[in-house]
Amino acid sequence: MCDWPGMRSEYNWLPPAGSVTRTKPHQVGVSFTAHRGAVFGLPGRSSTADIRAGAVFVTGSEEIIWTEIGETAEALEIYPSDVLLRSMGGSGDAIAPAMAADDATVLAAASILRRAHLTGTPMSDMAASTVAHRLAGHLLERYAGIRQDRQRVGRLDAKTVDRVAEYVDARLGGQLTLDALAAVAALSPYHFARGFKATTGMAPHQFVTARRVDRARALLLGSSMSVAEIAHEVGLSNVRHFRQLFRRQLGVLPGELRKIRPSPVGPAV
Repeated sequence: MCDWPGMRSEYNWLPPAGSVTRTKPHQVGVSFTAHRGAVFGLPGRSSTADIRAGAVFVTGSEEIIWTEIGETAEALEIYPSDVLLRSMGGSGDAIAPAMAADDATVLAAASILRRAHLTGTPMSDMAASTVAHRLAGHLLERYAGIRQDRQRVGRLDAKTVDRVAEYVDARLGGQLTLDALAAVAALSPYHFARGFKATTGMAPHQFVTARRVDRARALLLGSSMSVAEIAHEVGLSNVRHFRQLFRRQLGVLPGELRKIRPSPVGPAV
């Protein structure tokens, strides 16, 4: 668990759940692993669904109850400060729940925090508070309908960010360029790069790298492919460079991950 200015984050790597587990209220979390046939929901309203890697869960005033998770789970939960939310015109109670949502802005924030957890490299107070403010404003706009006009200048709308993220995930094994991503957003490369960083906290190339490393992690733990094969599969044919990026993002080398956590964590998606 890490306490940051304006928020708290908890990183978890959990074995398959043989009993009921609960996600606490007033948090937003990302499942970095995929799950088939997961059973979860609000009290008295459970459902069964497949969860893709990178799915976002937002809890309002009620907890999420998980009764069946068949795979090892890697997740990061973020608890925004209610003091911060109130200073921005909202509160945790105003945020509506969302289950397995596509939300690239939250995914980017969680990826930044996960890297800090795994590498042991803490963020500065300024960097952490910037992530907290960006995330809180996004949550209030998207899940509480409270506009943050003062923060909109230079930012992309959520649908554009999600569309770019979908494009990236569909082409991780091929060539991804700033021009191509900017075209998806219907912006010039210059304005897209500035807007994407202002919205997510990650430059476009940093987001692409994080998504490639996530896909590589899933393949390492969910397949028998070699490290070189996986590097090629995620568009990083230089194996040495791939290993460096992997360790920079997750704190371990690809081969070390398989030794530390040898159990599959779900489908490589």
